Amino acid sequence: MQVMEVTMSCIRTAARALMLAAALAGTAWAGTPQEQLGALSARAGRSPSAAQGQQFFNAKHGREWSCASCHNAQPMGDGKHANTGKTIAALAPAFNPERFTDPAKSEKWFRRNCNDVLARECTPAEKADVLAWLMSLKR
Repeated sequence: MQVMEVTMSCIRTAARALMLAAALAGTAWAGTPQEQLGALSARAGRSPSAAQGQQFFNAKHGREWSCASCHNAQPMGDGKHANTGKTIAALAPAFNPERFTDPAKSEKWFRRNCNDVLARECTPAEKADVLAWLMSLKR
């Protein structure tokens, strides 16, 4: 009987591990800015470019706004939504430690803001470049 209990315990543990793996498979990024950058770089198939990220962030891409329209050209302080006027906390992680720590939130805002700026989702390479640049901004 004891062998049966051990076997069932192992099966339950394995089942939990499989459920956790399945849940995490849908998560695009891990929980720190560096982990998220690593995941995005892997998805992009290349190393990120902070210089390209800065250029992308400050350029208009055929639409009315750029990322800098709301977050400022140097997103180290509060920004302001171009349409609503709502204050937006600093985007650079060194100036706002909460940035890029919640994968679902990061994906949500990238998707929403990229659509506003590009009329499409950003590619993993574009996200990685922007995040690399934001992480290069230090106090």
